[in-house]
Amino acid sequence: MRFRHRAAAGFATLLLPLAGLVGLASPAQAATAATATFSKTSDWGTGFGGQWTVKNTGTASISSWTVEWDFPSGTSVTSAWDADVTSSGTHWTARNKSYNGTLAPGASVSFGFNGAGSGSPSNCLVNGGSCDGGTTTPGDSAPSAPGTPTASGITDTSVKLSWSAATDDKGVKNYDVLRDGKVVSTVTTTSYTDTGLTAGTDYSYTVQARDTANQTGPVSGAAAVHTTGGTTTPPTTGSKVKLGYFTEWGIYGRNYQVKNLVTSGSAAKITHINYAFGNVTNGQCAIGDAYADYQKTFTADQSVSGVADTWDQPLAGNFNQLRELKAKYPNIKILWSFGGWTWSGGFAQAAANPTAFANSCYNLVEDPRWADVFDGIDIDWEYPNACGLSCDTSGSAAFKNLMSALRAKFGTGNLVTAATTADGSAGGKIDATDYAGASQYVDWYNVMSYDFFGAWAGTGPTAPHSPLTSYSGIPTAGFDTADAMAKFKAQGVPASKLLIGIGFYGRGWTGVTQDAPGGTATGPAAGTYEQGIEDYKVLKTSCPATGTIAGTAYAHCGSNWWSYDTPSTIAGKMSWAKSQGLGGAFFWEFSGDTSDGELVGAINSGLS
Repeated sequence: MRFRHRAAAGFATLLLPLAGLVGLASPAQAATAATATFSKTSDWGTGFGGQWTVKNTGTASISSWTVEWDFPSGTSVTSAWDADVTSSGTHWTARNKSYNGTLAPGASVSFGFNGAGSGSPSNCLVNGGSCDGGTTTPGDSAPSAPGTPTASGITDTSVKLSWSAATDDKGVKNYDVLRDGKVVSTVTTTSYTDTGLTAGTDYSYTVQARDTANQTGPVSGAAAVHTTGGTTTPPTTGSKVKLGYFTEWGIYGRNYQVKNLVTSGSAAKITHINYAFGNVTNGQCAIGDAYADYQKTFTADQSVSGVADTWDQPLAGNFNQLRELKAKYPNIKILWSFGGWTWSGGFAQAAANPTAFANSCYNLVEDPRWADVFDGIDIDWEYPNACGLSCDTSGSAAFKNLMSALRAKFGTGNLVTAATTADGSAGGKIDATDYAGASQYVDWYNVMSYDFFGAWAGTGPTAPHSPLTSYSGIPTAGFDTADAMAKFKAQGVPASKLLIGIGFYGRGWTGVTQDAPGGTATGPAAGTYEQGIEDYKVLKTSCPATGTIAGTAYAHCGSNWWSYDTPSTIAGKMSWAKSQGLGGAFFWEFSGDTSDGELVGAINSGLS
């Protein structure tokens, strides 16, 4: 059977105060001014995450903006989002997208990028004027960043924020309090109580100071707040979801056991496991592989506990090993995932009677033999009201109805999640389904932001299978992570309910002579288990990365061309995920990693 997902589709924040006021060209716009501030959001040694914030500090609207800066030799932008970034030598220029160019007085917008090297920007210009000029009084500097806010007294609808004072050579006048990047109040003290919030919701708060000349300094670090109440609670308070798929069939040819999660160190670095897959047939949830799931006995050296299974024990197989894993790591939550590429055909019948389907799933997941093993259910339907292995015509509301029935049956004490397409193209798979309507019933979506391109297109063009952003020459517009996430958010899915997906494998072609993406090929490259696909643990030494494109890596060795994620590109993707307010990350799947779990470690470090 083939179950591989395919979607057709530390470092303290460093703030560099480069803000300045710039008058725009025409006399009619004399009251229009802008500032630009840069922050380094993360650093992984060989690269970093950066963010620029442009703010309209004038009294008239701005219709477009451009930020320019210089990087020292050896430092560059490798991928960017929410702005079009170009370069000429060491000079870089970022221009607004069509959707974020207009700024009302007092409004601000941010764009981010991943960078290579270790340099910092200099010679900043915003809309043609120097970012470090324009003070009201000659020699008057902008204030420093206040301290990161501390949250206290959190209720369903309010939170009290406190921060340490900023400094300024002429004196601080007041502070802007920003919730999710937007100013909600301006206060003269170093505390503020925000009210009117929504129960059970995530918020991010920052603060910036204003001096007596009304100049704003850089924003503080961000404080994450989750209000009490609501229908769901974050699975791990104060942290991002770090979820990995464990495949039931991995114990066979791959010889990857639950115990390997312990020996690799991965179990200590994750929050959730999706056990894949249960079957969907006759409109019901069903066992996928009974022998692997609960019958196979493991020897002492294969067992998490170090004790051999006996032939007559009540529960054996992977389920018992997962139970032993939870005894060692009680913080880990385990979900049983149903469907997958091969077994998604059963969802059409399930959608015809969602209540009956939900009842069957609940009875199976909560079977007394293994009810303590599982903390919820995950649905992997590839794809609702669209084509995958087969085509579904259940309608755009079918997925929402299914998730509603599951939530009603499983209640608020269990997790209910789903894997989704990452097809961000116009009229694509995201558009085919009411994911926004269904999001009220799920804890999160695992957005399968990989397998965008591969050797099913045997002659190419070669392309990275998991691009973070679009790039010049991408074979299909919208087949990238950033466009998919933007489409989900535009549809109305909260960012905190979206997880970025990472593949622990590469996809590749053979017969390739061109190093850069876009080359022609003669077919799929040879793989251990399947043509055109290979585990990261193999590729890292057999075909090391030779370049990066759109936030991911590629490798050209001999006549083979592969694309895959490395610890470095994963660090960049985690930085991007945090900048977008995403709920965390997931990966497919554990056995593709090295024996010491270096990719899991990169996800954990990037989200911590």
